Amino acid sequence: MSSPRPGLAALFARFLRFGLLAWGGPVAQIGMIERELVEEERWIEPARFNRLLAVYQVLPGPEAHELCVHLGMLRGGRLGGILAGLGFMLPGVLLILSLAWLYSLIDLSQPPLATIFLGVQVAVVAIIVRAVHRIGGHVLADRWLWLVAALAAMAAALGAPFWISLPAGGIAYALLATRKIAAGLLVLAVAATLAVLLGSGGPDPVPTALPGGDVTAGSVGPLTLFLSGLKAGLLTFGGAYTAIPFVRDDAVGRGWVTEGQFLDGLALSGIIPAPLIIFATFVGYQAGGLAGGAAITVGIFLPAFSFALLFFDRLERVIEDARLHRFLEGVAGGVVGLISVTTVQLGLGVAGSAPSLGIAALIFSGSLALLYLWRSKLNLPAAVIGSAVVGLLFVVADK
Repeated sequence: MSSPRPGLAALFARFLRFGLLAWGGPVAQIGMIERELVEEERWIEPARFNRLLAVYQVLPGPEAHELCVHLGMLRGGRLGGILAGLGFMLPGVLLILSLAWLYSLIDLSQPPLATIFLGVQVAVVAIIVRAVHRIGGHVLADRWLWLVAALAAMAAALGAPFWISLPAGGIAYALLATRKIAAGLLVLAVAATLAVLLGSGGPDPVPTALPGGDVTAGSVGPLTLFLSGLKAGLLTFGGAYTAIPFVRDDAVGRGWVTEGQFLDGLALSGIIPAPLIIFATFVGYQAGGLAGGAAITVGIFLPAFSFALLFFDRLERVIEDARLHRFLEGVAGGVVGLISVTTVQLGLGVAGSAPSLGIAALIFSGSLALLYLWRSKLNLPAAVIGSAVVGLLFVVADK
């Protein structure tokens, strides 16, 4: 028997509590929600919960947040869904905005802080490498998805826009998976040709300092940041890490923030209770102040609210269409290729900034070993904090 329906205030408070305890990434967050609301209180039958989870894992957006909105709607209608989603994300948003404000006051040019944050940035690259391996293991289920991912990676390396590679990957895989091999390969060949023609021969170099000193910092308009967040929110397949290439393409590629600031935002979002996609709020704050942080947050979370609020009764039926499923799987394969290239670019950028490649390699190897060997929801913050401590120790040792 299911538990009594809570009032709207109690519903908001319940998901606010989940938000305050949202450590350890989506697996830990979903496990906490499932344990309390499905297994203990029976808000929904376990079999239906598993189907919904499968649906939201295929659709873009942070699946833990989308499940909160969906479960909130079950108990409180659309207003309940909105309150549940807001409650779950609010602690993380407030924490990352506070950290972004403090970060903007710090002079990172001081040698101790610069070394500490460089160690953190190396750890973040290790975290992304581990995430790409994990996401790829789930997404790249057959040889055709590997082909889609490889071609998307090549297109990204050439500087081709994602709006060519991702739809082409989805269409091609939908054809290849149904044994329409010639048609699928033709789509990939056409997309590869367009990538070569439209690509610049490689991605534009990313800035290590904001152009024009501090003029660019904090000056990006809210609408621009909202649209950047919306693009990332609509293309985040397979977890928050897949938003990285889209946010970075705008934020770093257009000079809103530096590569180092972008990596620091990823690191800080990994040590607070929040969906990791909240790193976009940090980027928005650095690029456009408080209004910019709010705008990019609204944009990136809007799809997560919309799928549940608009298609509440249809999601499970729609996702049964095998053609749509295969198309989304192909897009997800393409995103794996994009994030792989982005990871290499981030790593090269950090290596170019490191005063000692040996120390950077040591921090990277240690962080990667920790992430692979210690299977705990605390391994990510431990890698970030541990790398900061190692960076500090090297500063002390040099004195």
